[in-house]
Amino acid sequence: MTRPYAEVIGDPIAQSKSPAIHGFWLEKLGIDAEYRACYVTAEQLPDYLAARRGDPDWRGCNVTMPHKQAVIGLLGRIDPLAQSIGAVNTITRAGDGALVGSNTDAAGFLEPLADDLAATHYFRMARIIGTGGAARAVIAALADKGFTLVVAGRDPGKARALLDELAAGGEHHAIALSHFADPTDFAFDDREACLDLVINASSLGMVGQPPLPFDWSHAPPGSIAYDIVTAPRDTPFLQGARAKGLRTVDGLAMLIGQAAAAFEKFFGKSPPREHDAALREMLTR
Repeated sequence: MTRPYAEVIGDPIAQSKSPAIHGFWLEKLGIDAEYRACYVTAEQLPDYLAARRGDPDWRGCNVTMPHKQAVIGLLGRIDPLAQSIGAVNTITRAGDGALVGSNTDAAGFLEPLADDLAATHYFRMARIIGTGGAARAVIAALADKGFTLVVAGRDPGKARALLDELAAGGEHHAIALSHFADPTDFAFDDREACLDLVINASSLGMVGQPPLPFDWSHAPPGSIAYDIVTAPRDTPFLQGARAKGLRTVDGLAMLIGQAAAAFEKFFGKSPPREHDAALREMLTR
């Protein structure tokens, strides 16, 4: 007997926490299915998708680095949000057999900020580090929430192109990553009634990657520091923010949020979010 399954694909993939998250929810709900990790290189993507398209037990997959943009041309349809972001992190099979790409990263990123975004602010600014697939979702999500964006990347031209594509019409700024590495003596004005975010939307600081060069003198008082990196969970970026007395959001928040939206697509039921505390504890052991 075979069981329905979903999976996450990427290169590398061993570090993924998605199997643990989905497996936790499947067990809590008593669903007879499984969620796997599958190592897939860029060269293997076409064959992988062709094989899964014909597998009746396959319910879909999540897509992680570095395939979030590469899969787009291999799918039958892309939903409007994923189309506008230009990145896919979830693939499912439609009733007609077509593979459909969607993006749950934007919703997952915004989830832990819901209370902040529900408030009224005089001004909103986000400093975003990164220009990859995850950064695309962050830029698109925040541009739709009234933020002025400052995007920093190794290539400021790429950062500018992302802003022009995903947040056209706003007074946004593209800068070199090195700008944030050196201290500044800039005197921030009164930040009351403002919402400031400082976001690492890159892989810098992840296990096996170079550290993220960021000097916290660039963060206005009262900023929220958000790091999408999940390994390690408590990154030097977040530690530096806490040392400055800033509120922090770790990568598990976004990871669990985007996984919840994908889980419902795969298995047809909402995950049991009342167990989030236990899930986070399990993921940090």
